Amino acid sequence: MKITKSLFHAGVLGLSLLATGVMAAVPAAEADKLGKSLTPMGAEMAGNADGSIPAWKPMAKNAGTVDSKGFLSDPYASEKPLFTITKQNVDQYKDKLSPGQYAMFQRYPDTFKMPVYPSHRGATVPDDVFAAIKKNAVNTTLVSGGNGLEKFDTAVPFPIPKSGLEVIWNHITRYRGGSVTRLVTQATPQPNGSFSLVYFQDQFVFRDKMKDYDPANPGNILFYFKQKVTAPARLAGTVLLVHETLDQVKEPRAAWIYNAGQRRVRRAPQVSYDGPGTAADGLRTSDNLDMYNGAPDRYDWKLEGKKEMYIASDSYKLDDPKLKYADILKAGHINQDLTRYELRRVWHVVATLKEGQRHIYAKRDFYIDEDTWQAAVIDHYDGRNQLWRVAEAHSQDYYNVQVPWYTLETLYDLQSGRYLALGMKNEEKSAYDFGFTATTSDFTPAALRQDGVR
Repeated sequence: MKITKSLFHAGVLGLSLLATGVMAAVPAAEADKLGKSLTPMGAEMAGNADGSIPAWKPMAKNAGTVDSKGFLSDPYASEKPLFTITKQNVDQYKDKLSPGQYAMFQRYPDTFKMPVYPSHRGATVPDDVFAAIKKNAVNTTLVSGGNGLEKFDTAVPFPIPKSGLEVIWNHITRYRGGSVTRLVTQATPQPNGSFSLVYFQDQFVFRDKMKDYDPANPGNILFYFKQKVTAPARLAGTVLLVHETLDQVKEPRAAWIYNAGQRRVRRAPQVSYDGPGTAADGLRTSDNLDMYNGAPDRYDWKLEGKKEMYIASDSYKLDDPKLKYADILKAGHINQDLTRYELRRVWHVVATLKEGQRHIYAKRDFYIDEDTWQAAVIDHYDGRNQLWRVAEAHSQDYYNVQVPWYTLETLYDLQSGRYLALGMKNEEKSAYDFGFTATTSDFTPAALRQDGVR
């Protein structure tokens, strides 16, 4: 892969910073590039040389319509694919795919395809978030060996990253609307395509969106997350509560589970790293949620640079409320006729398990969209260094509220032929509700029992 001279020097600088333990913010002159040669989020403002990746142009809040349930219309519904990648022509495009994406064509040669559409770079966030990101560029530093942040505000601490770890922190802290409540489903189809659904009600609030947040005493909490299982009946009423911390060495993530059958709240230290994901039938780890989450301390992070890559973007068709879940979930993988891929620039970061640390994934290759800092693809390797699982996120811009986020997360197990699909809401009574308000008392262990009443 080509790495520009500037990126190479950035990587070397990042490694030297890690070696010395001094995690410096960028100089003001460099931060001044934000909004000029770089977007306010830190991506390259310009397109690529042949125009297949356009210049950044933020979407308008009225780019489409919003229905009564909150679902967005597809601003690009009239567009047709430029071409479709199949098993027959995949080698022609191999340099713009991850090894995991390429492996999907080998695993499912008759059904897996990637329809490639014109690229659009419309992701944007509110102006006050852009202002916080620019402030972070000159103020935020890594602490505790890179496992925490200091002087961090709102989102994206390192818009001009110098190391792989900084890129990963951008993904972990990226803007997701500040707060949201949502009804979503999860499926783990069998190799023949049969599936059952688990229904979740999620609440997710970053600390500065809590009604009782004190900016003078921000504390160590990054966000609060509560997830209630509403169906099937055998799982209904189980509630997970997470207090995610900024510095997880100083203060590890705190988690609790309310078990409806036992009517008991208990601590849940297993809700981290490679602990089993909720009701996932062993097909994902706790840190697979949101593509990747949690403390980065078990891995060494290497910044490989940037590359052009086909990633699943502007996935409004996949979010259509006219679809049934059976239209999406198929044998081996989701219905690829409903997907949309675009050529984008991504940051490539390799995570290698540290000596003496334990995790079922010995290596992970991250491909992170430059415009949103969202992980688009993550390839997972087992202890034998064999490609095991391929995570692919189908994203969209919630243009009415200026929030880039996922439509659907998929995690394909190449060895078992099964996969996990998380985040579908097509048949639910409402789409995401951004602007959810709460206080810290709503996210205490004592509040879990009430939430878990069936």
